[in-house]
Amino acid sequence: MIKTNCAIIGSGNIGTDLMLKIVNTSEVLNLTGVIGIDPESEGLAMAQSLNIPISSEGLQGFMEMPEYNDTQIFFDATSAGAHKAHHELISKDGKQMIDLTPAAIGPYCVPVVNLSEHLQEKNVNMVTCGGQATIPMVAAVNQISSVRYAEIVSSVSSKSAGPGTRANIDEFTQTTALGLEKVGGADRAKAIIVLNPADPPLLMRNTVFTLCDPVDQQLVKESVEMMVAKVQNYVPGYRLKQEVQFERFGSNNLCSIPGYGEFEGLKASIFLEVEGAGHYLPKYAGNLDIMTSAAMGTAEELIKLNS
Repeated sequence: MIKTNCAIIGSGNIGTDLMLKIVNTSEVLNLTGVIGIDPESEGLAMAQSLNIPISSEGLQGFMEMPEYNDTQIFFDATSAGAHKAHHELISKDGKQMIDLTPAAIGPYCVPVVNLSEHLQEKNVNMVTCGGQATIPMVAAVNQISSVRYAEIVSSVSSKSAGPGTRANIDEFTQTTALGLEKVGGADRAKAIIVLNPADPPLLMRNTVFTLCDPVDQQLVKESVEMMVAKVQNYVPGYRLKQEVQFERFGSNNLCSIPGYGEFEGLKASIFLEVEGAGHYLPKYAGNLDIMTSAAMGTAEELIKLNS
């Protein structure tokens, strides 16, 4: 099989985990470069040990290397500010960019929900870890009955939240909420993140609440379970912690939704756990693993769907 050449911008934890995923598990991607700015970084050293070309002078340094011309897909695992510059550098050459930062220059992409809508986009954004975990659940409910309101609580180990995550908590909640609406289909949405200081660290947990129009709850349950199975194709550690819980709101027991007033319908409570694959990051860091898994899955699906 002829593989598609790709490169990773960013040699930190996320970039290094993505590197090992591609090298060890991908049947369609060939890694032609790992790009960083710290010559002493562990990620660049590991790439060198695997005979992968590296640039310690950033993307501009890699663009001067012969591997650049043959590289078709770039993963950006740096920061929102840096991504804007990276996008400007390679967009003129028609390269595909998969953005793991909060920059969101391109449309939000959750592979199992809306990738087919963005086959011609040269820059797609992976939303957030909370978005990748919870948007599929909101979309699954919305496929059965219109979701009027969605609220998610994403709890991650404090040890898996680096300085970038901590500095962008507001962006995380805002971006995730927008993703729940734009991709998940909710009319209104809210996102909350919890950094759990427990030691030993706990796995990523996500609670998803949806309020939808009255519908047969068995149909919702089946749709959620089918969506979980789809996500597991690229994130094996993604799973339901228990069966979906339901609560009906009728004429004598109405629910109040901000902006809607009182509402008659069905509340679904979905409880998720995400365990990382442990390629580089600890298994408790499912919040980071789901991002790298979704990014690689997106690239592989783009190759398949565009071939």
